[in-house]
Amino acid sequence: MTDIENQRAGFAAIIGAPNAGKSTLVNRLTGSKVSIVTQKVQTTRFPVRGIAMEGDAQIVLVDTPGIFTPRRRLDRAMVASAWGGAEDADVVVHLIDAQSHIDSEGREGTAADRRSAEDTETIIANLQATKTKVILALNKIDGMRRDTLLALSQKLFESGVYEEVYMISAANGDGVEDLKQRLARSMPKGPWLYPEDQAADVPVRVLAAEITREKVYLRVHEELPYSAAVETTSFEDRADGSARIEQTIYVERESQRPIVLGKGGQTLKWIGQKAREELNEILGRQVHLFLTVKVDPKWQDSRALYAQFGLDFDV
Repeated sequence: MTDIENQRAGFAAIIGAPNAGKSTLVNRLTGSKVSIVTQKVQTTRFPVRGIAMEGDAQIVLVDTPGIFTPRRRLDRAMVASAWGGAEDADVVVHLIDAQSHIDSEGREGTAADRRSAEDTETIIANLQATKTKVILALNKIDGMRRDTLLALSQKLFESGVYEEVYMISAANGDGVEDLKQRLARSMPKGPWLYPEDQAADVPVRVLAAEITREKVYLRVHEELPYSAAVETTSFEDRADGSARIEQTIYVERESQRPIVLGKGGQTLKWIGQKAREELNEILGRQVHLFLTVKVDPKWQDSRALYAQFGLDFDV
């Protein structure tokens, strides 16, 4: 424990286009699993406060949803949440998937790559209106030519938004320690906001739902579009120290229900087993997990689900 007079504490928002690697970076900085990571973009639906320690500094990391062009109510709520997290932070890290950005700039990328570049321009335009310190982090640099990275870094730095540029690989940790030390220096003086050994400020019911949702997308990411949600409907502490958790997986169409169930219920069984194993480890006790799949075409209009994730229903 450090002397309280030397302590620093503050907020760092991680923003960027969908699938830039924000959740992976937060998990790397905290050294634990705080945000879910899947093949699907836009999987983070609410700001997750991961807590990273660096010397005398406590960095509260706000992992925001991917910033993109909103189309539906849920999209609007996610984007509003992302900008809210950025505006309230002591420092903002703008994370860019360097490989996708280079592809789109070279006009050889996919449509998703081009949208990623467009999202970057949108983010830059919004950040120019704020007075928050902004650091650029070029992610997924593995295997890229250094001269290519330097050219991209110079081009983006000339936008006038960024104070510094870091080149990192959130997946394997390259450059992340340097970025972490920079974030620590950006934290204002003051007592720590959380206990030193706490890794996240996420309600356990929400964390449990997010872990199960990750397993859903890991298993059926090719068949199931962004039309599934998980709600923890019951969380009971049992006398023997274990936890009994009941969750509902919502899908929008009847045709999606058998995808989640699988033949003979095998897919749902796999999802439940993997989620239970991870919850056992994270919670440090035995978890009894019970999953139900329901069809609700209007689940994205459920105030209860928005409240669970801390999103504004009325955006």
